[in-house]
Amino acid sequence: MDLSPHKYLVDTEWLAEHLHNENLVVVEATSLLPNYFEDTVTEGIEKESGKKSWEQDHISGSTYVGILEEISDTQNDRFMYGLPSAERFAAVMSRNGIGNDTAVVIYDRSTNMWAARLWWMLRVFGFDNAVVLDGGYTKWLEENRAVDSQVTTRVSANFIPEFQPQMFADQNRVLDATMNDNTCLINALLPDEFEGKPPQRYKRSGRIPSSVNVPFTTTVNIDSQLYEDDLNAMSTFKKVGVSGAEEIICYCGGGIASCSTALILARLGFDRVSVYDGSMSEWGADSALPLDSGTA
Repeated sequence: MDLSPHKYLVDTEWLAEHLHNENLVVVEATSLLPNYFEDTVTEGIEKESGKKSWEQDHISGSTYVGILEEISDTQNDRFMYGLPSAERFAAVMSRNGIGNDTAVVIYDRSTNMWAARLWWMLRVFGFDNAVVLDGGYTKWLEENRAVDSQVTTRVSANFIPEFQPQMFADQNRVLDATMNDNTCLINALLPDEFEGKPPQRYKRSGRIPSSVNVPFTTTVNIDSQLYEDDLNAMSTFKKVGVSGAEEIICYCGGGIASCSTALILARLGFDRVSVYDGSMSEWGADSALPLDSGTA
């Protein structure tokens, strides 16, 4: 099953029609940040696994992959969600039935950013046959589609990772980008965070110099989990100058929301798009690195 014609998104109707295809693996990737949108939150964003929610009910036949507990680098003390080793990632994918000839649909039950994070990680490790469910679990439930609480045991597959360095941005690459007019740095955080206003969620407030702000909430409705249509999304990105960029690097607070931005850019046909994995969690913790604040 080739998912490339869908350009990284499928709707609930399509998934319902193909739900029982033996070559399709449906994955829930929900994690929770209970206090993220609270104005009073400071350093110490609460993080919770979404597995308990999945165990209570989920899209029929789906499996669960915990980004926080299974495929983040827990030994990394510099930022929240580091990319794991290729071996660890491959082991988790394999035991969930995801091999190199599998088709994968990913969803979550919050803002799509966790689904997009897994989509991006799969692509970083060389797997392109994955899409995100537009509307997520919210739309699936609204349409009274098939859910259950059964734990489906997947037949183990063989996921062979092939790291794609062009999709992964580290601190040095971002620092170079701040001095390169041909690279567009997109900050996917909310406007107040971009400008360095309270609350201070990271070690230092502000933004990476030369970056522009396209909040992830601009391209996805966080209540309906539906993405903006392609025409409006393209208009949004053109306004900040992505059209003339040779390369685009997306970042946020911990490398999660920016994956949603990267997904939409890829859908729109931008092929040199990467995500800064450490994002503000890493950048803000290093006092030697420059920061801007205020309106751009």
